[in-house]
Amino acid sequence: MNTKQLIAISAAAFAMLGAAGAHAEAYEGVHAITSSASRMDVQAEALAAARAGNPYSDSAAEGTLAVNSTLDRNAVRDQAVATAHDPLQSLDRRAFYRDQVPSAYSKPTVSFTRQAGL
Repeated sequence: MNTKQLIAISAAAFAMLGAAGAHAEAYEGVHAITSSASRMDVQAEALAAARAGNPYSDSAAEGTLAVNSTLDRNAVRDQAVATAHDPLQSLDRRAFYRDQVPSAYSKPTVSFTRQAGL
């Protein structure tokens, strides 16, 4: 195709686009607020909506779940402290080749805590 044919095809395409009624939307300015509620009513509705929580969450219909535990508070705290100090607690087997954690990571042979040298 030469240049004259390309220009003719593009001109025909623009003509068809114009004939199809393609036009830009007209700007109508900023719309005025038409609310019949007072500021106090809107504020009360906003506070109620904020306290209601997320109605679209998965657990919204379940409500609060009670958990009955047989462990005392100190035992749970000791477990949490031990887990927080474990250097391998966030180790994920999916991060390794064929989902197998190397044996070097199974038990640390060195202490990760510093001892005071007296």
